[in-house]
Amino acid sequence: MNIQREQQIKVWLTEVLGSEQFEINYLAGDASFRRYARIKQNNKTFMLMDAPPEKEDCEPFVRIDEFLAHHGVRVPQIQAKSLEHGLLLLEDFGDVVLAQKLNQDTVQEYYTQCFTQLSALQAIDATAQLPHYSREKLLIEMQLLTTWFIPSIGLQLSKSETNTIEETFNLLLDNALAQPQVIVHRDFHSRNLMVLENQSTLGVIDFQDAVIGADTYDLISLVRDAYVRWPVAQVNAWIEQFYVQLPSSHKQQRDMAQFKKDADFMALQRHIKILGIFVRLFERDGKQNYLKDLPLVMWYVLEQSQRYPELNAFYQLLEQKIRPAFEQKYGACPKVTL
Repeated sequence: MNIQREQQIKVWLTEVLGSEQFEINYLAGDASFRRYARIKQNNKTFMLMDAPPEKEDCEPFVRIDEFLAHHGVRVPQIQAKSLEHGLLLLEDFGDVVLAQKLNQDTVQEYYTQCFTQLSALQAIDATAQLPHYSREKLLIEMQLLTTWFIPSIGLQLSKSETNTIEETFNLLLDNALAQPQVIVHRDFHSRNLMVLENQSTLGVIDFQDAVIGADTYDLISLVRDAYVRWPVAQVNAWIEQFYVQLPSSHKQQRDMAQFKKDADFMALQRHIKILGIFVRLFERDGKQNYLKDLPLVMWYVLEQSQRYPELNAFYQLLEQKIRPAFEQKYGACPKVTL
């Protein structure tokens, strides 16, 4: 750690806490340049976000945190902030992420609570506060497949194969933009939801990239979590459960079958992106922890593209050319069963 940065943090904490008597314990890093530390002073604890201004901009976090808190979302309260120095002192949500509590016996109750909170989040009008999940942004994310993932498995694609991928991207883009547009957290899954002591409401973190986008996006981030696989029948039941909760305006000319297709197409867009992100995290940033999750993400891409005739050419490309090269490098995918 940069000694000058460490000193800067200590000076700032002394100022905002009014004392030099505190402990700093840094936590394991995540996929960004942000770092977190638990600050203990007497019997109180806080969470420090260290976001060096030259690497990270914490203004979106502050703006969105304050907006969501104002609308009743259970996000960490900001105790002190210095945007100039990239330092925030936050309410401590503890260490228990939802992922630690999930098993076949507990998941239904927890996910029902997640759906309730997600419905409340989507009911907030944030069109004036958040950027739109534009066609360009969605496309740039999927292009990580061809710029990072495909080269990593040593493949070169023909013109017709490239065309197949581009046509698939356009299908997914058209679908995402046609869905009802709401607040999208973008990483609403079991590692970004916190089980808070003596509270039934889950704490929500890592929301700084929130946008206005498709109403299926956060749902599939949760039920098709890139880090955990639930039975297909159970996932489909959850999608139906969430559909029942949708406002009537989101169900107009959109029956359950269409909502399911919207969810599948949105999931495919997200998992195509994640394949590229996980490879990039390893090759560019030296973070290899995500490589073990690649086979599951690849399985999702295969499973979601197998279901629809208009995705058949893409599925065949995956199955015949991409999957064998993938498994040779990253290991076998689970077997796809419909």
